Amino acid sequence: MRFLHTMIRVGDLERSIAFYTEALGMELLRRKDFPGGRFTLAFLGYGDEESNTVLELTHNWDTSSYELGEGFGHIAIGAKDIEAACTRVRKLGGAVVREPGPMKHGSTVIAFVEDPDGYKIEFIERE
Repeated sequence: MRFLHTMIRVGDLERSIAFYTEALGMELLRRKDFPGGRFTLAFLGYGDEESNTVLELTHNWDTSSYELGEGFGHIAIGAKDIEAACTRVRKLGGAVVREPGPMKHGSTVIAFVEDPDGYKIEFIERE
């Protein structure tokens, strides 16, 4: 067994695809409309689905926003240069909600940003 994907529901699919591809550098791997169910699935990631875990964006055509709930934490992405990643997010209109710096009670450098729907994404500095 292996971890395949994480799914989140989004209110505006085009806006979310633009954020994940432009601000976070993911690639749109596949997208499919399901007219009978009135929804679209889009899969994005940093590599093919055969060997990488990816993100599934689900857009229900008749829903423009969701309550995020209290159980979801965040998506984590490794970044070589967190400062540059945060600058790119800001430049594209995203929000940096925790500036880059060492994590509390540790030395790992992290930052948090939000996607257009308010989902939190943690950048973790990696070599």
